[in-house]
Amino acid sequence: MYPFFKRLFDVLVAGIALVILSPLLLVIAVAIRTTSPGPAIFRQERAGRGGRPFVLLKFRTMRLDTYPFGPSPRSGEDPRLTRVGRFLREYSLDELPQLCNIVWGEMSLIGPRPLYVSQMAEWDDRQRRRLLVKPGLTGLAQVSGRGELTVEKKLDLDVRYVEHAGFGSDARILLATLVWVLARHGVYERRYSRTEQVRGPSRSKSDENEN
Repeated sequence: MYPFFKRLFDVLVAGIALVILSPLLLVIAVAIRTTSPGPAIFRQERAGRGGRPFVLLKFRTMRLDTYPFGPSPRSGEDPRLTRVGRFLREYSLDELPQLCNIVWGEMSLIGPRPLYVSQMAEWDDRQRRRLLVKPGLTGLAQVSGRGELTVEKKLDLDVRYVEHAGFGSDARILLATLVWVLARHGVYERRYSRTEQVRGPSRSKSDENEN
């Protein structure tokens, strides 16, 4: 019954959150449009459950002329970030439009963060197990270090979540997410891969480098 009740919980929480937060979403959208040229919503194709692509929604946090597949910002001083975008990222408010992805059935509140479709070719058989569940708004990797973790560690934690998913683990992740967001832990990526020097130039794509 876990999948049924998880989906029911996703729809109820995401739907209620969209209604309650609608004034905030409107304010954020207006702030983005009035302080930076371009749309308020950033759209990008990601890999969903089973590797099926879907369009992920985010509030735009970077300048319109930014390459959308570039390395993740290493600090709030990254010139690609807009003034409003920096604030949205540091409090994870840029992720709120994904509540729509959850209501539409493309994502869940808890699960591995959705990565690029092209990244699937880089994973081994165990790492591909992260595709057995819907991607999440937050997940085990996000409350275990977030940007402080390498992609290898994030993938390992994603698979660990899939192998032990249940009501208890989901509740713990959801509560821990509130702590991480309020404390602004791990907002900026230290390094992408184990092969990269800490704070060195990024050599690959990140799961959080979208515009």
